[in-house]
Amino acid sequence: MTLPQWSTTVVVGPLVMWMLLLTVKHVIADFVLQNTWMAMGKDAKVGWLLPLTLHCLIHGVLATLLFAVLAPKLWFLGIADFVVHIIIDRAKGLIASRWEVRPGHPWFWTLIGVDQALHHVTDFVWALLVVSAP
Repeated sequence: MTLPQWSTTVVVGPLVMWMLLLTVKHVIADFVLQNTWMAMGKDAKVGWLLPLTLHCLIHGVLATLLFAVLAPKLWFLGIADFVVHIIIDRAKGLIASRWEVRPGHPWFWTLIGVDQALHHVTDFVWALLVVSAP
């Protein structure tokens, strides 16, 4: 099996710093600034668009500010973060609404865990792009 060619000279310190910054951003956007209306509404069968969009805009704005200040050439990664976040969260919402996955459902914590893991992998990609940028 051939793996993609990534630079083997990525400096670990900046990579760790970016992962920490993006993790803090994620915690703020997902757990401090997300209210119950957003959290429940984005997984609803109907009426999901506004709460999902507002939640993901929070992620996108925070990421754009972070990149604009610390890696100005890559400010557009904030927009990419919004797009990827909306795709991941909508997929989770479709699964949750289709199979009525709510607290107490056997898949509830698995679905949340997969959602969070995908967001952290996304943040890892952003961090790699930043530290690998010329």
